[in-house]
Amino acid sequence: MTGASVADTALTDPDLRHSIAATLLPGFVGTTLPEWLAARLREGLGGVCLFGQNIASAEQLRALTDAIYAANPDAVVAIDEEGGDVTRLYYESGSPYPGNAILGRLGDVAYTERVARRVGDELRRAGVNLDFAPDIDINSNPDNPVIGVRSFGTSPQVVAEHGAAWTRGLQSAGVAVAAKHFPGHGDTGADSHLELPVVDLSAAQLRERELVPFRAVIEAGARAVMTSHILLPQLDAALPATLSPAIIGGMLRGELGFDGVVVSDALDMHGASGERGIPEAAVLALAAGCDLLCIGTENTDEQLAAIEHAIAAAVSDARLSARRLAGAAVRVRALASSAGSPTVESAKTDGLHGVSRAVIADSMAGAGSRVEEEDVRAAQRAFDVSAYAAEWLEANAGTYSVVRIDTVANIAVGTAPWGPFAEVEAEPTSPWAAAFAGNPMVLFTEGDHPDLVLAAQSPVLVIGKDNHRRAFARAAIDRLRAERERVLVVDMGWPSDDRAYADIATFGASRLVGRALLELLGHRS
Repeated sequence: MTGASVADTALTDPDLRHSIAATLLPGFVGTTLPEWLAARLREGLGGVCLFGQNIASAEQLRALTDAIYAANPDAVVAIDEEGGDVTRLYYESGSPYPGNAILGRLGDVAYTERVARRVGDELRRAGVNLDFAPDIDINSNPDNPVIGVRSFGTSPQVVAEHGAAWTRGLQSAGVAVAAKHFPGHGDTGADSHLELPVVDLSAAQLRERELVPFRAVIEAGARAVMTSHILLPQLDAALPATLSPAIIGGMLRGELGFDGVVVSDALDMHGASGERGIPEAAVLALAAGCDLLCIGTENTDEQLAAIEHAIAAAVSDARLSARRLAGAAVRVRALASSAGSPTVESAKTDGLHGVSRAVIADSMAGAGSRVEEEDVRAAQRAFDVSAYAAEWLEANAGTYSVVRIDTVANIAVGTAPWGPFAEVEAEPTSPWAAAFAGNPMVLFTEGDHPDLVLAAQSPVLVIGKDNHRRAFARAAIDRLRAERERVLVVDMGWPSDDRAYADIATFGASRLVGRALLELLGHRS
């Protein structure tokens, strides 16, 4: 028999077919549930992962999750909501939350727990039961292109304390966490969405640093852990962590004693499937010990069929045991059940916790999206403001030329509005937004001639993210400093240690942080 025939025969076994389906977590295109996906949910598909492009409004989101639960009351409905630069609930407007780097700098674990509880409450009202957060990578490399301000900091203890606080806060709202990216993505200089990063650390080095936060969140009761697509050659020279039995089975399950759901990072990322394709990556991830496979953002029925066939063939060929697959399915179903997925009846009538759908929509669009003064003050306390910046602010409050440096955002962040520009878009009639928008602005992007920035007249306010990592940004800032007086540079990403391109470092670029910056600049309500 051919491989396809073997897989087709294997898929006639209903137990095997249902076990395979339970491990799959695809994304999809659109803001309503496609029929092919609804049919798969009715047949036992593990769940659905929602992204920014699936969300148009609070009411639409709740209608979408209602439809998912109507098709499968035990579905996992997952989202990547970190409460900062990486946001899906506020992908169109920018997040009203501070983000991890600011929380870590503040050092107030009770505040971190409160923020996480608020995020969890919003997700719960939206019908989400699994959040791919917190990010507990230690940002030990300031040139990291994909973690940065998503991290609570550079200290294992700080990241551990705040990761545990976030876990407690989010799960107290009835939403499971998936702490990420095991065993640690913070010491990389490459983005696993685009390539396979290599982290040449020993198991002993990992235990001293990267694993400290994972131990803390496991002790705090984390229901799930997400893996990373990074190669650790001292642990497994052939396979990235997501696909490595030594790392998942040996280290996460064995050494750390984690018995919850292991979720793969998206298998459409180059670090997982670039050399082998998604179906084979799915087989290897399950064999390594993953339970729930995040497939990607824009999956199709045909892609899922190919993955199912590859898994079924692997079982028939004894590359993957049916027992391992069944155990993964049991864990996934237990996660959805314990997270308290709404019943079909409650979804059709009163929604979660007996709250009407209209109230859910009003709550999500109102209090949740509003920037709170407590958070603005907290964000400002986390800013690093140089003596030069303090002098500049005193002399030039409110009036200056703006140079906005736009870079290509990493795929995790996407194209969500950021910084003060997000706040101006969200609240255009507010006094602070109107005052800031009244200043002349130059937009500078990679490929523009450096002379373009000289259109800005003194005093000049430069706003960018991760300025030190971008050669074109450094060149533009150097040119401005040489040609213009009174240039103030703001970095809303993770700055270099020497702060060479960060007179003010905000350690985040959410809409909330943008509002805090506007107020610091003298644009107060």
